[in-house]
Amino acid sequence: MKSETDISPVALSGRALLTDLYQITMAYGYWKSGRAEREAVFHLFFRNSPFQCGFTLTAGLAPTIEFLQAFQFTEDDRAFLGTLRGNDDQPLFDRGFLDYLGTLRFSCDIDGIPEGTAVFPQEPLLRIQGPILQCQLLETALLNLINFQSLIATKAARVCLAARGEPVLEFGLRRAQGVDGALAASRAAYIGGCAATSNVLAAKLYGIPVRGTHAHSWVMSFDDEREAFRAYAEAMPNNCVFLVDTYDTLDGVRRAVEAGRLLRERGHEMVGIRLDSGDLAWLSVEARKILDEAGFPNAVIVASNDLDEHIIASLKEQGAMINVWGVGTKLVTAYDQPALGGVYKLSAVRGDDGHWVYKVKLSEQVAKVSTPGIQQVRRFRSDKEFIGDGIFDVERGAPAAFTIVDPLDATRRKHIKPETPSEDLLVPIFRRGKLVYQPPVLGDVRQRAQAQLAMFHMGVKRFVNPHQYPVGLELSLHDLKTELVLRARGEK
Repeated sequence: MKSETDISPVALSGRALLTDLYQITMAYGYWKSGRAEREAVFHLFFRNSPFQCGFTLTAGLAPTIEFLQAFQFTEDDRAFLGTLRGNDDQPLFDRGFLDYLGTLRFSCDIDGIPEGTAVFPQEPLLRIQGPILQCQLLETALLNLINFQSLIATKAARVCLAARGEPVLEFGLRRAQGVDGALAASRAAYIGGCAATSNVLAAKLYGIPVRGTHAHSWVMSFDDEREAFRAYAEAMPNNCVFLVDTYDTLDGVRRAVEAGRLLRERGHEMVGIRLDSGDLAWLSVEARKILDEAGFPNAVIVASNDLDEHIIASLKEQGAMINVWGVGTKLVTAYDQPALGGVYKLSAVRGDDGHWVYKVKLSEQVAKVSTPGIQQVRRFRSDKEFIGDGIFDVERGAPAAFTIVDPLDATRRKHIKPETPSEDLLVPIFRRGKLVYQPPVLGDVRQRAQAQLAMFHMGVKRFVNPHQYPVGLELSLHDLKTELVLRARGEK
């Protein structure tokens, strides 16, 4: 038996056992019933944007690719599955099934929306097509990889919007949900717009700029604050942001100025100060006065202390003189919404005659009624901004004159004129298990996110009661869904 210390949390992302047991029991059922190779189509999507936000940023595709490229059941995995027992104390799985898993290699087609794209409820972020057994086994891991990073990227984008172009530093490692959570959060936060991270391992793995200076313990370890700042200036003359609130904040600013003058005498420049407690609006204004009067107009004021988009927006309204925002706990934990409700639904199965049989899941809740078909998302634009997204069935194709029907309210429709510029968001990622997509470097993903957000009306990006961007089903797909729902309910 391996101890916990023998397993790297990061390495777990490529393992087939990163799944729920019921995915494997369903796979076993497909195998036993001779349906394992029947072709099927699943879509991964979410039903509501997080944080009551007007948009969501998709993230997690590159880690998903890494997972799929490494997907296999090792001998050790199969040995573990062989130890599982049913309620009769007999093996849960036949030896033949375990041998089958040993020869299984990922062979699906996957299309995905590139990371850093703004997306909306009901839009498929991934389309998975292939043997139904494989599609089923992938569900849990794909949801895990896409849901969390999309959630954090969206939170980061909101924080950065509140900062109005000023740098946001992600400081959340110590408060993140475990090692994998911390690394994924740092990556996603950078996609969402954060300028840097304090997480050194994330900086190494993903090429994210890393920032950090000292903590209160540095100051407290010396006899007084003046000595602590001078010692730090001597040790790190090219990285001096002084944390000034260990004892008295404004006195701390004055001590920082003294250290800054010593730095200048030696040919260096103080970067700035950090405020981590108290009335950040008032303290930043007073600190700015002290710094300017002392001849340090370029010294930045960094603020931290449980910040989020709402607090930053409030500080801006109060006239705070803060230049850089350090955001930790409420960013990496996606404070006030701990999960993105992504789901993974079957939408089509290949029939015995070779034709697709479209599937629909019913619910008493309209939002939970699934959409059938093999879906693609088409985004339309004017010269200045995006104007609407339409989900259509690939098999039926997209008409020249496109009508978007709100899936939650069929009376809400948007008509798109022929020849309107557009792009299809889902792009080929894998074909028959082979990677056909070159993931962009993380910096390019971050730039894509910024370019995407710039193409939406400001109302879509506001925090309170955001404008509802038009998204819906293409009219013929809407009609097909309605027909299948009525038929499933025995009303047609």
